[in-house]
Amino acid sequence: MIARTKRWIYNLLGAVFFITGFIGIFLPVLPTTVFMILALWAFSNGSEQFHQWLYHHPTFGPPLQAWEERGVIPLKGKIMAVLVMSLSALYLVFLTAAPVYAVIAAIICMICVAVFVVTRPSS
Repeated sequence: MIARTKRWIYNLLGAVFFITGFIGIFLPVLPTTVFMILALWAFSNGSEQFHQWLYHHPTFGPPLQAWEERGVIPLKGKIMAVLVMSLSALYLVFLTAAPVYAVIAAIICMICVAVFVVTRPSS
């Protein structure tokens, strides 16, 4: 019973991540690949059928396979990620009334993610 519930939760998470990633195709502020990687992870714990479907999907499969097999983030993805994080940081600094500590914390997180993304192989 517990194993069945865990699989259900992982499948639900996979579906939420997949839908969020799919929406990211149309909204440049949402990263598609990151959510697809999370969906792949969740499906690997919940449903081998969904995992295989996503892993071999004609559109989403190749970047997921590149990430899983070689840790690759394509150059275009790196550029978009750093660009969107930079724009988000500028927005936080100049166009919001967020507390200074929140802005600093967000920018530190963005810098850490940007360093991780940039240091991954591109091909």
